[in-house]
Amino acid sequence: MDQALLREREAFLKRAKSQPVVEKKRPKAGSSKEPPPKKKKPGSGFSEPGSSRASTGLNYKTHAGSSKYKFGILAKVVQHMKVRHQQGDSYPLSIEEILDETNQMDVGPKHKMWLINEALPNNPKVSLEDGKYLFKPAFNVRNRKEMVRLLKRHDQRGLGGIMMEDVMESLPHAKVGVEKLEKAGEIIVLTKPDKKKVVYYNDRTFKLKIEEEFKELWNSTTVDSLDEEKIQEYLKKQGINSMQDHGPKKFNAPQRKKPNRKGQRKFKTHNDHISEVLKDYSEAKK
Repeated sequence: MDQALLREREAFLKRAKSQPVVEKKRPKAGSSKEPPPKKKKPGSGFSEPGSSRASTGLNYKTHAGSSKYKFGILAKVVQHMKVRHQQGDSYPLSIEEILDETNQMDVGPKHKMWLINEALPNNPKVSLEDGKYLFKPAFNVRNRKEMVRLLKRHDQRGLGGIMMEDVMESLPHAKVGVEKLEKAGEIIVLTKPDKKKVVYYNDRTFKLKIEEEFKELWNSTTVDSLDEEKIQEYLKKQGINSMQDHGPKKFNAPQRKKPNRKGQRKFKTHNDHISEVLKDYSEAKK
């Protein structure tokens, strides 16, 4: 055998012995390589598929603590009752009939009891009649004649008119009714500066018949180029006393006294009536 090859083999074995070797421990027979499952945090809204919580089918929209869902049911009920009244349906409905007409038959018993015991009895727009419910408008009128009588009472008592919003809410078929009453001259509709409309009773007894001669004289008189002082002078020359301004007078606030700028303070003196009797004994003590 070649001596050079033997020397290379011995050198290789020496290098191999000088390098340390780390052996891996073999796992025991009963152990598994899978890590332990993570614990789920309490209060988290997630669950594994097939778990008991996922199988319950909890709907958070209809959860008992959701106040938004409850008041959404109430809003639909009140709006439906209002539309029924405006369409002329004046007969009352039970809670089951209301939920049926509003397509809310899936409401749970807890929310239904809340409507019966709290929400509907305390709502100012709903009234109770023999265990059934009706819409309660701003004014209890059923037709155009009752609306005219109501406006007449307001006018006689000096209460003025009624807001158009309340008329539209109270009078069934209000849009058609207001147009017919306005054409017939029973009411007058005026618009306020804030764009809101007011309905007034048209009292025809205040209408006066004026002759055409006076109308022509009124229309032919022009006062565009005259101010108030010139109009008053003209009326005085014709022997007519003009109407004086009796409006509220301006109140002049009392003027405050100006503070002493020199900063000198005045002190009140005492015993002025015996000033001649008093003597100064400061030098005698010395």
